[in-house]
Amino acid sequence: MTATDDRRRCAWAQRELDARYHDAEWGVPLHDDRALFELLTLEGAQAGLSWSTILAKRPAYRRAFARFDPAAVARFTARDVRRLLADAGIVRHRGKIEATIGNARAFLDVQREHGSFDRFLWDFVGGRPIQNRRRSPRDVPAETDASRALSRALVKRGFRFAGPTICYAFMQAAGLVNDHVVDCFRFAQLGAPTWPPNPQRAGAPRGTRGAPR
Repeated sequence: MTATDDRRRCAWAQRELDARYHDAEWGVPLHDDRALFELLTLEGAQAGLSWSTILAKRPAYRRAFARFDPAAVARFTARDVRRLLADAGIVRHRGKIEATIGNARAFLDVQREHGSFDRFLWDFVGGRPIQNRRRSPRDVPAETDASRALSRALVKRGFRFAGPTICYAFMQAAGLVNDHVVDCFRFAQLGAPTWPPNPQRAGAPRGTRGAPR
C-alpha cells in the first residue's frame, strides 16, 4: 500500500508503513538507550534485506528480544538461540541472532564505561545533529568519516554487524544526521534542532521511554 497523502517525502518512503516510519521517527534525535539498542539491532538485521521487510517484522522482533531490553537480551542462552531460529516472525539468521545477544553484552559494557550508550554515541557528532542538505538520493553517501569512526569504536568493543554502512544507516535513523532531502517536508521540520533534547525523552529512565510505539 502506498503513502496516503501527497506530501513530498524522501524517495524510499513510498509504502504506507515506510511513510509512517519516515514521518514520525526517521531522523528524529533519539536519546533513549533501549530505543537506540533497538535501532542498532534492526539496522544489523536489515543487512541483505529491505528496510520495509524489517519494519514489518519489528513487532515480532520486540516480542522475541524482550522489547529490546539489553540487560535481558544479554542473558539469552543457547536455548534462546534455538527458540529464535524457529521464530518465523524474525530474520532466522544464526549470525545475526548471536550478534544481537553479543551486542547486548557489549552495549551494557558501553553503558558502564560512559554512563549511557546515548552519551557515547552522540560524542561522534559533537552532541548535535549534523544538518546535511541532500538534494537527491544520489547525494546520500553509504558511509562517512563519522560512521567509520563509530564502526571502529563499536567493533573494538565487540559489536558485530556494525560496519560503517550499517552505522551510517543507524546514525540517519537515530537523528545524528538529518539526511532528509531538501524537498522532503521533514527536512525543514528537523532542520532546527534544540539542545538539550526533549526533556521527556532525555529525563526518562533508561529503557522506559523513547522507543517507537
